Amino acid sequence: MLPTAELAPEELLRYARHLTLPEVGVSGQGKLKAARVLLVGAGGLGSPAALYLAAAGVGTIGIVDADVVDASNLQRQVLHDTPSIGVLKVESARRRMNALNPFVTVDPISERLTSANAREIVARYDIVLDGSDNFPTRYLVNDACVLEQKPFVYGSIFRFEGQLSLFGMPGGPCYRCLFADPPAPELVPSCIEAGVLGVLPGLVGTLQALEVLKWIIGTGTGASGRLLLIDAHDLRFREIAVPRDPACTVCGDAPTITELIDYDAFCGTGLRTVDGEEIDVPSLSLALGAAEPPCIIDVRETWETDIAQLSGSVLIPLGELATRLAEVPPHRDVVTVCHHGMRSLAAQQLLRGAGLDRVWSLRGGIDEWARTIDPAMRRY
Repeated sequence: MLPTAELAPEELLRYARHLTLPEVGVSGQGKLKAARVLLVGAGGLGSPAALYLAAAGVGTIGIVDADVVDASNLQRQVLHDTPSIGVLKVESARRRMNALNPFVTVDPISERLTSANAREIVARYDIVLDGSDNFPTRYLVNDACVLEQKPFVYGSIFRFEGQLSLFGMPGGPCYRCLFADPPAPELVPSCIEAGVLGVLPGLVGTLQALEVLKWIIGTGTGASGRLLLIDAHDLRFREIAVPRDPACTVCGDAPTITELIDYDAFCGTGLRTVDGEEIDVPSLSLALGAAEPPCIIDVRETWETDIAQLSGSVLIPLGELATRLAEVPPHRDVVTVCHHGMRSLAAQQLLRGAGLDRVWSLRGGIDEWARTIDPAMRRY
């Protein structure tokens, strides 16, 4: 049972609408004040969750995120604002949350959650809200929470679709009971590639905050053992049962994972960046002026190339590259290009694996080209 903290006179006024609820009252509000909640990510899901947890009076809220605020975040990450562009997200979050409620303590953790630090960070909190946007972090959060015996509220978004559940409860399932193995990396488009309606993470993140508050207070029926599926496009909600898997490698009867692992390797996202696989922007600029310039394969999406592209480049989105290998010239130098150099590196390795040995990835991507070579090029 969670402890209860005494409320100050100013807090009695601030939380008056909570205190009138029989399910909350002074005791429940005291539990919220004494609670410690960890948010993994201060992005689309973490933004509404952070605001509502702070407004509700959760006493200590830790936020782990290593990113800075970018202009492209503001379409959905309502925790941040235009003056915060370029500022660490955890600092932007702390300022906004304390402006909303000075009675809460915000712990900014401006580092990436890794196998080296996850258990130590998770252990400091009562419950975790997972607002991550990639599979390695989701499996990392799951395993760290199960090993530390901490429940966590899972949420995910994709275009107009969302998911929500509560994992790690005693006798309940964990994330691996639902998804034992990650999907192939090439089948998982990012937010940049697939897009997301800005209000959807607001909906899912708010539901995650609701689950956290209910768990702390000890009221209502939680989402453990259930996966809520949200179709925002047609406004439909449905749920499926998620039983605990006795053979689960983490929470099962005979777990085989008892320590945190390399999650990039497990999910197949650990890209290699050794010498000979990348070309920098100045070198590509020189190469394009040669008698036989390299073929540029742009692996971004069409909407991205509509904003900016290198002259003469061939558009083959990363998700289509494996089925369009015939369009890549086998006897020319090839340079793969994307926004910041991650998708292009995956494309380069895919092409090398297909037998093309004269392929390089543009380090820094089209954004680095615009920044250092062509300042007139539009950036996004």
